[in-house]
Amino acid sequence: MAAASSRAAASLDPVRIGIANGWKVLDASTLSQDLTLEADVVIVGTGAGGGTAAEILSDAGLNVVLIEEGPLATSSDFHMREAEAYSQLYQESSARKTKDKAINILQGRCVGGGTTVNWTSSFRTPAATLEHWAHEFDIRGFSAADLAPWFARMERRLGVSPWLVAANENNSALRRGASVLGISSGEIQRNVKGCWNLGYCGMGCPTNAKQSMLVTTIPAALARGATLLTRARAWTVEHGNARATAVHCVGLDPGGTDPTARKITVHASTFIVSAGAIGSPALLIRSKAPDPHGTVGKRTFLHPTVVSAALMPDRVDGFAGAPQTIYSDHYLELPHDGPLGYKLEAPPLHPILVATTLPGHGVAHANWMRELAHMHVLIALMRDGFHARSPGGSVGLESDGSPVLDYRLDEFFWDGARRAFASMAEIQFAAGAKTVMPLHSTAASYSSWPAAKAGIAELALEPLQASVVSAHVMGGCPLGPDPKRAVTDPSGRHHHLENLYVFDGSLFPTSVGANPQLSIYGITAKLATELAARLTPRRLG
Repeated sequence: MAAASSRAAASLDPVRIGIANGWKVLDASTLSQDLTLEADVVIVGTGAGGGTAAEILSDAGLNVVLIEEGPLATSSDFHMREAEAYSQLYQESSARKTKDKAINILQGRCVGGGTTVNWTSSFRTPAATLEHWAHEFDIRGFSAADLAPWFARMERRLGVSPWLVAANENNSALRRGASVLGISSGEIQRNVKGCWNLGYCGMGCPTNAKQSMLVTTIPAALARGATLLTRARAWTVEHGNARATAVHCVGLDPGGTDPTARKITVHASTFIVSAGAIGSPALLIRSKAPDPHGTVGKRTFLHPTVVSAALMPDRVDGFAGAPQTIYSDHYLELPHDGPLGYKLEAPPLHPILVATTLPGHGVAHANWMRELAHMHVLIALMRDGFHARSPGGSVGLESDGSPVLDYRLDEFFWDGARRAFASMAEIQFAAGAKTVMPLHSTAASYSSWPAAKAGIAELALEPLQASVVSAHVMGGCPLGPDPKRAVTDPSGRHHHLENLYVFDGSLFPTSVGANPQLSIYGITAKLATELAARLTPRRLG
């Protein structure tokens, strides 16, 4: 029966069907000898930036090679099991951390990158963010009006639309509590088609409803003749005379962690780095790419996020239903030169994710886990990068060349975190919570809003005491006209390597202030379309 079920799943898997029909997909873990490839364009990374660029450039008739460090896992491999998904589909088995271990970072590492494992929340870049970029960094051509047609294009392409199904109780409680307090809230658009409302988006979509790069742009590029190389770690970009000439990769073992003896070299005319806001700076640093002003890897942002748990009188079942459908920007709308603002959302509550995020141990931890079905959780995503006291972090290299992000949490951040803990607790009690607990090693469980307010005011907030997480890594290769402040020019082209581009969230000069996937889609669509127009006449000529 299991074998029959597996065969049935494979028969409905568009990626497996495409491979059977001749798509060019190479798994570096299976190579028996070194490999050299030639391309018009080589793209490092297959997430929101790389996947979008691959479709646009291959559609222009260019020969594209995609390099992905992670595996090609498809709907046939997605079983809605955390123990499988986190080790297979995430960087460092979902345990990537900042240098001081104070922030846990969830990043995809598979074909489709974060788009394969995210929770489908789709926001256009806030107009206030784009205005800040124009004012502070002199970035022109990226206003809300400039980007509107590109967002609209990608929304049509990826099925981004209002979610018309009733919110699950975890999200409904956010809306209910905000309403009681007179706080504004809104509904989140999702990039899905025919969604089954399962709630396991973070483990890969088993029904192909999520319109990730895995089932949209990458198959389109492969159908047009692109080549996909998986389990290959891009290690350096060879360059000279202000031009990149090759990407040098190492093959990885089937587990995707240890290098093999196999070396892969890809020669191309144009190079696109889309390895994410930790991977892209790290690749440029390892490659000793020109960086006369020390900008590469600096100003890397996380939307560092604090968490508040509550117990409700009735079942919440936060593990079921669309993960994120309600948000509140009430506390985000603060002056850029004022205290940190934050966006409120409700995350999915799957057992391993909850167990590894909750503080404490032993009986206290077990007691909370027993109440998983009644648990409600809110998260506050800090809008970092807008204030002088919020400069973000810095990507560097470990002794083995692997990347590490140094991101310091200081009093400016903790002031925002304290306000966020209080905001979330007040909303949860207004929604009917019996008990609220800020996720902090010494926080008590409070049974009333006055008690929570007083307790949160006295919390000793410092790194490794409060649970701080992130799923949004941005910056580190910012675009802008001034080479002293930016790694690329406004076209995404490296200021000092004329045929190397960066197309991913590392281009952002600050955090976005909203879930960034649609920002990456829209901005990359604009930049990749402009690049295709420049490259195609040259190629045909």
